[in-house]
Amino acid sequence: KKEIIDEMEKTVGSTTPEYIFDYIYAVLHSPSYREKYKEFLKIDFPRVPYPKDKKQFEELVALGRELRDIHLLESPKVSEFITTYPVSGSDAVEKISYTSTGPKIGNVYINAEQYFGNVPDEAWNFYIGGYQPAQKWLKDRKGRTLTNEDIEHYQKIIVALVKTDRAMKEIDKTL
Repeated sequence: KKEIIDEMEKTVGSTTPEYIFDYIYAVLHSPSYREKYKEFLKIDFPRVPYPKDKKQFEELVALGRELRDIHLLESPKVSEFITTYPVSGSDAVEKISYTSTGPKIGNVYINAEQYFGNVPDEAWNFYIGGYQPAQKWLKDRKGRTLTNEDIEHYQKIIVALVKTDRAMKEIDKTL
């Protein structure tokens, strides 16, 4: 709505629809915002607060853009793998299990021999809505053989989940 943009521009100056989208994307990923509006989020769309000032707006736009690029797997950061896939084999997804290998890190087994190593607990246990993407993605492929592209894609998902968790904490500090 033109009225909303006009109101926002009183605080932040001239802006673009993309910046407003990235601002809203950041706000909607704030854990404190989600907690505060938990009930409204289930049934309706709660109000997105106007930015306090131009600095806050610009910081949240940058975080929102970063999150958007990460979620679309378009950020170069998602190709900086933090996990390994060290054992060659059938690549068949048979039985999925997570085994802790140290403080806050573990291996995700897809069969008796093969696993994704160094998977952070925060990625394995991360929730989006009512499901855990690091677990669901593999469960959806049970009984299939992973391709090289699948293996790389899963490793990108793990990076994206870790980066999302960190960005959400930064967003909370900014709000």
